[in-house]
Parts: sequence; C-alpha cells; structure tokens
Amino acid sequence: MVETKMMTSQERLALPHEAPLDMPRHAVNEPRQKAKKLVKPFLLRTLLARLCVISITLGLTWYGATEMYAVLNTNAIAGLQWAFLVLFCINFTWISFAFSQASIGFLCRLWPFSRKVKEAEPEGVTAILLPVYNEDPIRIRASIEAMHDDLLEKAPGKFAFFILSDSNRSDACIKEKHTFYPLLNHEDQGCPIYYRRRHNNNERKAGNIAEWVTRFGARYESMIVLDADSLMSADCLISLSRRMAAEPGLGLIQTLPTIIKANTLYSRIQQFANQCFGPVYASGLAAWHGTASNFWGHNAIIRTKAFAEACGLPILEGKAPFGGHVMSHDFMEAAMLRRAGWGVRFDMDLEASYEEAPPSLIDVMVRDRRWCQGNLQHKAFLLAQDFHFATRVHLFSGIFSYLSAVFWFLLIAVGFALAVQAHFVRPEYFSNPSLFPTWPVFDFQKALLLFELSMALVLAPKVYGWLSALLYPKRCMSFGGPILLTLDTLLEVALSALYAPILMFSQFLVVFDVLKGRDSGWKPQSRDDGATPWKTVARAHLSHTLLGAGLASAALFLSPALFYWSLPITIGLVFSIPLSWLSGGEKRGNLLSKFMLLRASQEKRPTGIVKRLNEKQAQAIDDDSSATQPALQRFINDVNFYHWYLAQLPQEEENTLCRSRICAQWQIEKSANLEQLTEHLQESECLAILKHKSLMLAMGKYLPQA
Repeated sequence: MVETKMMTSQERLALPHEAPLDMPRHAVNEPRQKAKKLVKPFLLRTLLARLCVISITLGLTWYGATEMYAVLNTNAIAGLQWAFLVLFCINFTWISFAFSQASIGFLCRLWPFSRKVKEAEPEGVTAILLPVYNEDPIRIRASIEAMHDDLLEKAPGKFAFFILSDSNRSDACIKEKHTFYPLLNHEDQGCPIYYRRRHNNNERKAGNIAEWVTRFGARYESMIVLDADSLMSADCLISLSRRMAAEPGLGLIQTLPTIIKANTLYSRIQQFANQCFGPVYASGLAAWHGTASNFWGHNAIIRTKAFAEACGLPILEGKAPFGGHVMSHDFMEAAMLRRAGWGVRFDMDLEASYEEAPPSLIDVMVRDRRWCQGNLQHKAFLLAQDFHFATRVHLFSGIFSYLSAVFWFLLIAVGFALAVQAHFVRPEYFSNPSLFPTWPVFDFQKALLLFELSMALVLAPKVYGWLSALLYPKRCMSFGGPILLTLDTLLEVALSALYAPILMFSQFLVVFDVLKGRDSGWKPQSRDDGATPWKTVARAHLSHTLLGAGLASAALFLSPALFYWSLPITIGLVFSIPLSWLSGGEKRGNLLSKFMLLRASQEKRPTGIVKRLNEKQAQAIDDDSSATQPALQRFINDVNFYHWYLAQLPQEEENTLCRSRICAQWQIEKSANLEQLTEHLQESECLAILKHKSLMLAMGKYLPQA
C-alpha cells in the first residue's frame, strides 16, 4: 500500500524538467543597445503628450514662483522668506507635474476614437508566475483555482502556473505545500500548476523570478508576473499573451490593476480612488510614456528572453539601505529593458486585472518603509549611462514621491518660523538712512489666490475622475448613479485630507530613518482586515498627535487666523490615533457599505472571475480542516501528503555537517511521539527536517501503522 502511494507521488512531481536560460548580471553603467523594431503609429502623439506635460508643468511653476515672490515682496526678501519661496517652488512643481498628467489623461478619456491594438496567436505556452513569501496559501489557492478554471475553458494548453515560494518559516512552508499539492502537475488538465520553494532567499522577489528564469525560462516565450493578491481573467491573460506575440520588439506590457475586495475604511478609500480617479491619471501616464513605460512589479507580461538578456540586476556598492541588492527591482527592470532596446508599454485598456489594497493606515506605513528604501536606492541609477529620458523621469518621480514629504514638512516648518518671527521680532522701518520708512509689504489677496490655485491643482485629478465617470452612463451606474458617485467623491476628498498629513509626517520619518542607514528588512504584506488594538495604534501615532497638538497650540497663540489656516494639517495629526484605529477592521469598514457609500461595483455585480474567486475562497476555507493543528501534524494526518513531499526531496550528499540537521536527527530518534518532538524542536531544526530527505524518512516512525 505504501509503495503504491510513493509511486503515485513520484509520477506527479511538483516541477517540470528544467530548461535553463542564461541571465548575466549587468553593471550600473552600460551602453544603450539599438532599439528593436516596433510598430509606432502614435509616436507623434507621445511626443505631443510629453511636450504638453513639460510645458504645463514649467508654465504653472513659473507662474506660481512669480506670484509667491510678489506675495513675499518687500524691498529686500529676508533669509527665511527665500527658504519659503524655494520650498514652495519645489512643492508647486510637484503638484503641477501631477496636474499636467491628469489633464492629458482626462482629454484622452474624452477622445471618442480608440485604437485597436495588434494581436497575434502565440506559438508556445505562457508561464504565469506567482511569487509568495509567508502568505496565507488558502487565499492564493483560491485565486489560482479561479484563474485556472477560467483558462481551462477559454485557452487550454496555452498557460502554465508556477508558484514560486520564498517562504522561510517552517509552518508557512508546510501549510503552503499541504494546501497546494493536490493541484500540482496534472498534465491532463491542459493548464499545469507547478510549485517551487527556494531554500536561499537571495535578492528577495527579484532573485525569486531570476532563479525561475535561469532554471525554466528557455521553455516559455513570455511570463506573466503576479503578486500574492493578484487576480486576472482569462480574457485579460489571453490578450496579454497575444499582444506580446504580435510585437517581437516589445519586452514588457504593464496593465492597470483595479483594487477589489476592500472591506476596511482605508482600503475602501483606496479602492474608490483607484476605480474613479485612477483611470484618468493612468491615461495621462500611458500617453506620455509611449514605449518607454514603467513596471510596477506585478500584473504584467514580460518577454522571457528579453528579461534574461537585460535584467540581471547589479549589486550596488556598500551596505544597506543604499547598497546591496536592488530592492525596488521593478522600476530598474523596466529601465534596463529599455536600455537594451526593448519596448516597454502601458496598456490600460485591458480589463479584469485586479489586486488588493493594504487594509489599514499602519499597514500602508509598513509598506511605505520598504518602498521608500527601494526608491531612494535608485539615486545610484539616476545619472547612470545611457538610460532613456523617460526612465530618468520615472526614477526621479519615484524618489521624489517620498522626498516630497520632507519638502512639505520643511515648508510648514518655515511657514511657522516666519509666523513666529513676525510675532516676536520688531520690524525695522528705518533700517536704511532715509526720510521715509520702509514698510513691509504682504499682498494678502495674491496669497489667497495662490492658495486657491494650489488647492485647484491638487483636487483637479479627483474632479476629472468624477466628471469622467459622470459623462458615461454605464460607468456612472457602476458607482451607484450620479448622487452616490458625488457623495463618494466628496467623502473620499474629506477622508484623504484627514489622512494626508499623517502619511506626510510618517513618510518624513521614514526618509529620515533610511538616511540614518537603517535597513527595512523583508516583511510579508498584511492580508487580514487590519484591525489593530488601541495600544498598538497609540504607540504608532503618538508622535503625530504631539506634533499636531504643538502646531495647533502655537498657531492659536500666534494668531487665530493662522490657527484656522493650519487646520487642514493639524486636525488630521491631532486625531491620528482614532483615525488610524478606524482605518482598519472589517466591521467598521463594511458599515459604510450598508449605507451604500464607497461601495465598489464588484460588490453588487462581480465580474465572472471575481465571482469565481469568492466561491473558491469560501470553499477553501470550509475545506481547511487542519488550519489550527501544528504544522508537522499535517504529515501524520495526511499520509498521501507525506509520501508526495518525500518524493520531491532530492538525494542528499553524504557526510554533510549541519548543526540543525544533527540536532533534529537526535530529537527524532529520542522522541516517542510527535507531540514530544514538537515540544522541544527549534525553528532551524524544523526547517532542517523539511530540507533533508533522511530526516523526513525518519519522521515515518510517527505515521499511523495501519
């Protein structure tokens, strides 16, 4: 009986035969390669879009700078005023750049004509890569099964899934394999699912993908990279593979992921903003990116040969956070593809490309810490040899998306310093020998107009999104109609205004932390409902509250008018603890849905693939009867799983010395039962059991004798 089970397991190995592909590591500075031949009928449109972005940004910046100079104008601008003017110009340039892209995107959305993208039938199989890192495998299995079933119906024999695990906790590793092994490598299904776990997590996700490319990449013309929370319909996956096949000079196509399944207050805010305002901004990006677009790390298709040829990332000199392996690998992979001559395109017209959002404000702050370090690390590439102009803009935008928090914070600090100076320092009206006094001049009317212009630029993308949805009846009704769309827009603006100063100050602290030389490490993304105890929230936001209270008190002391002007900043900071607590938690978030607010179309009328996902998740949770049992107990309760796992382990070298292995072997020999073993087994020893075939064979003593 045992021998039959082992033979069955060996017939169904977790991986196919290897097809190696060379992937050389590149340097920071390398010459640009000749561009591959691409179909470029809209080259003029891309050039016009870039000229518009530059012209609008520079024009608005010049106007804002001259107006602010006029506001601050005295006979001679003092040092603090110069600092305020410079900081204002930097921040105003940033919001003008965002406004210019949104404006072009809005015009593109109104354009009545759409171009048909060329497609062709791909010859081979497209790989779908799903990297995971200590994630909940139940959720991942549900999304894989939903996509797998959809592909079996519409494109059998055209795709293959690879679950690429970098999990390094023993309980996560065992649960992953126990959850996935019934799905793996059924060749007769026409869409096989494979699983591979790395024992060495070098270079994190970038290394995970690169390891797959070097082992299996030669067999697959293209690979679609997903995240653990990604979901794509079969139609979207098929279109991606067909578009890639039709453009031999294209290296990467990025889709626009839509946020779904939001069930907390903060994730609902992100979901509505993504679905209502996101397409407008994305249209602007696609217009000026052309074939030098960016990569966001997931929900994109990549030509495997191009990736292997161009994307062997360099190891940066020095230690983390600025040295070592490249953390934000996606930006650099797109940059290196473009430098190698491959086109990179953003196709935002593809539908049913989904992802999920972090559930709470604290989860966003944790993610920002990792992203900030990765983006600031790109300074090493900003002036590197022969990168495309658009690539440098992408890198600078990524860096400045976090540095902007520093400049906003400095602008506020200098503004308050000017207010303190005006209150305490006696003005010198006769500083120069003259019969007439030098009166300080402050044009309040110009200041008010400039403030209104700044707010208009910040809110314009949201207005564009609201108008864009309002003008198309079908899209408007997906948000519940014009009344609910308007209410949701106003609610999102109000809530975002409250959370914005909290995020600004947290990003300021994050940048400061990175500049101090602290490495963020590698933590898995939270996928639960983000409900956080009051004590944890209070500890995370105490500094925000103290800063807000201090600014509000100082403003009130200096001038009641300044107090009211600073309320948009101080009120969010003062109430950061309750706002953060409210941001997470499924019960609190879904309360809005009961009032029909911030409710996505996928909740009422889910698309086919989302409906499949919901059904698979409910089924997987019901079927997971071993969710609470110890990890090693899964091998004993499921003998088939034990023999399947044993069949995946390679033959090990003799006389290999490993402390964890020796200790684990001794404990297995001396423990009478599994409970006694797990009571004293350390994490490193449990990982050794999972790695070494001899130890797993020794674990057979605990199997049911029957």
